[in-house]
Amino acid sequence: MAHQFFFNPYILDNLALPSRGFDVVQDVSEPRLRMYVTSRGVKTFFVRKRIKGRDRRVIIGKYPDMDIEDARSAVNSVLADATKKTPVKRKKILFRDFVALYLKNRVHRSVGSYDKLVRSINRHLKPLFDKNISDITTDDVQDTIANITGMAIAERMQELLLSIFRYAIDTGYIKTNPCATLPKPKQNRRVRPLTKYGLRRLVESIKNYEDEVMRAAFLMLIYGFATKNLVFSMQWEDLDFNRYMWGDRPLSDMAVVLLQDLPQDGYWVFPGRGHGHLTDPRLAWARVVADAGIPNLTMDDVYKFVVHRLTWAGNREDLRNNMNELLEDLLIDE
Repeated sequence: MAHQFFFNPYILDNLALPSRGFDVVQDVSEPRLRMYVTSRGVKTFFVRKRIKGRDRRVIIGKYPDMDIEDARSAVNSVLADATKKTPVKRKKILFRDFVALYLKNRVHRSVGSYDKLVRSINRHLKPLFDKNISDITTDDVQDTIANITGMAIAERMQELLLSIFRYAIDTGYIKTNPCATLPKPKQNRRVRPLTKYGLRRLVESIKNYEDEVMRAAFLMLIYGFATKNLVFSMQWEDLDFNRYMWGDRPLSDMAVVLLQDLPQDGYWVFPGRGHGHLTDPRLAWARVVADAGIPNLTMDDVYKFVVHRLTWAGNREDLRNNMNELLEDLLIDE
């Protein structure tokens, strides 16, 4: 619940700022008027209103640029405007062009994440690009989703379309959402196919692989208790064999023996092509797991298999001992 008091310049000018994020305060004189107070000292008047079943927060203005009395007077008109139906625009717009508007006004991501989203849209939603957004039907959307390979991707694209069409309603380009009545794609949850004996077969298959760097990298997925991204980007400067440490991570005995046998003549422990490190050796991994008789096994499956069985400890030596005991139990016959 927001802290309530009578808004006046003296109190608002001397409000204590939150250590992080924001606080909300409420005016006693006009209870519908509230204010965000951020950790940087920004103070913004706003009102709340439930519209079409969704809680909406409508900004009125910033203090002290807007006077308190002006903010109180604006409450009624702001709430009235918020509940008005958006007039449907007569001008048509292609789905391709509307997606560009949606990305510009509604999507705030890092450069890499933004580019990945654009690539997914261009790949999976292309059949809708040349249609006017007002002409797209539920059947059009259903056909587009049905042609996407992979249930997880299909579900994400359907959620994205739902959001895009909601924005189209908010901006007046359409009246109804063609995604609203579509059921979510059913995902068949994949059973991770690894067992203790399968892990042993995998290790034997890896040890028979001809490439030394690839062989060591794959074994580190098991011995290192780390994700493939961390393993493949290991740097020699982060390894301390005197203390059995990899940065702030303890190393198992098997990992230490494996790494010490590798040539330490570069920057990366597992160099890839060119000047970078190993990235995503899918073909090599496919050969290894096929030889082990577990063709559907992923590198993430291996990480999750060993990490979920590890007993975590706050003490570094205790954790290292737990790593060694687990690997001995999983890989060494009694």
